[in-house]
Amino acid sequence: MAAGLFKEGIAPGRLPTTQYADNFSDLHPPLDRHEAVVEADRCYFCYDAPCMQACPTSIDIPLFIRQIATGNPLGSAKTILEQNILGGMCARVCPTETLCEEVCVREVAEGKPVQIGRLQRYATDVAMAQDKQFFPRAAPTGKKIAVVGAGPAGLACAHRLAVKGHDVTIYEAKPKAGGLNEYGIAAYKSVDGFAQAEVDYILAVGGITIQNGKAMGRDFTLAELTASHDAVFLGMGLAGVNALGGEGEEAQGVRDAVDFIAELRQASDLSSLPIGRRVVVLGGGMTAIDAAVQAKLLGAEEVTICYRRGKESMNASTYEQDLAAANGVTIRHWMQPKRIVGVNGVTVGIELEYTAVDGGRLVGTGETLTLAADQVFKAIGQSFDAAPLNGSGPSVVLEKGRIKVDEEGRTSMSKVWAGGDCVVDAREDLTVAAVAAGRDAAESIHRTLTANGRA
Repeated sequence: MAAGLFKEGIAPGRLPTTQYADNFSDLHPPLDRHEAVVEADRCYFCYDAPCMQACPTSIDIPLFIRQIATGNPLGSAKTILEQNILGGMCARVCPTETLCEEVCVREVAEGKPVQIGRLQRYATDVAMAQDKQFFPRAAPTGKKIAVVGAGPAGLACAHRLAVKGHDVTIYEAKPKAGGLNEYGIAAYKSVDGFAQAEVDYILAVGGITIQNGKAMGRDFTLAELTASHDAVFLGMGLAGVNALGGEGEEAQGVRDAVDFIAELRQASDLSSLPIGRRVVVLGGGMTAIDAAVQAKLLGAEEVTICYRRGKESMNASTYEQDLAAANGVTIRHWMQPKRIVGVNGVTVGIELEYTAVDGGRLVGTGETLTLAADQVFKAIGQSFDAAPLNGSGPSVVLEKGRIKVDEEGRTSMSKVWAGGDCVVDAREDLTVAAVAAGRDAAESIHRTLTANGRA
């Protein structure tokens, strides 16, 4: 074990420099042509394909797999991208084990599903490598649409509108487009700058302009957008992070897991990133898993995930939980944070309380445990910041702290649609669901701005 691993506190360079590249290499290396054809041949091409029903974007999975099996990866890519223009990233980050692959007939019969995600990656990688554009832009309609947020929902919406001939301007607060695909997922799931390569592929359709560093409520208002555009799509993510609400949360060494992941994703030198020797991650979702595994890959000696309920209640899939365990992460259930233990404002541990379900409610038992920790990551959920919405003009109706929309993504405000994590009942952490929301909202916007499909 590397000597640097035993540095006390939070420190960079815990591993030999050459080890970082190995640790953060591609989680699932791509299939080559032969492997893809062999795997595609395992598909039964079911008539009433349950995998297709389980896909939030309703990709015709049997068709795209058959196209791979018959040596037509470009045709396969077109089938995928027709429904999901971010099919390349979704192939990498989708929890296929709880979606299409979970209901695969091969999984039910044999316990080994067709590797749908890896086949999807194979086909879309071929198309992107050849810069093959399947959806030419229609004649200009003269209509202008504003999209707020260059995440999966915003990009999917913008692309579909651009294909139909509308002019789209995306306003993005961050320096780069991509949203969670660029800033919010584990680095080993998307290597070699793929998130930006996919953005470039999407923009190649034409008709889309991105203005980075532009935040609603600071640089412009929703009322200004509706006044200067024919329609507006809101695809903002979740900017807020829930607080622990316990003593010592401001101690040095406590930080939001999403910020840690974003910093890691943008780092040019992973050996320069400081990481604790003993790390505790609070939460039970994908963000908690991604933070914990990457902390271990950066050289943390001990990494523990603490979740307030049982294993079956974790939002992270069983596969992701197993991935964490395989990387040396300990997952402890039925405990919630009570206070951060600090010395002179520096984190040295965390006190947790055991929990139980009583009468259907989660309660603390009063029994506590203190774990040594010099770094604590909060992954206990994010919240939508609605303040920038109504800087001026009419209000957008909210429900449960997020934007209320109808089945087509329309908000209560004329000319304004919304989709992705910012809307009520959004499927959190699912890129594919955000893509579907953006795509469907674009179709609704197009119908509203045209008559009988013509501008």
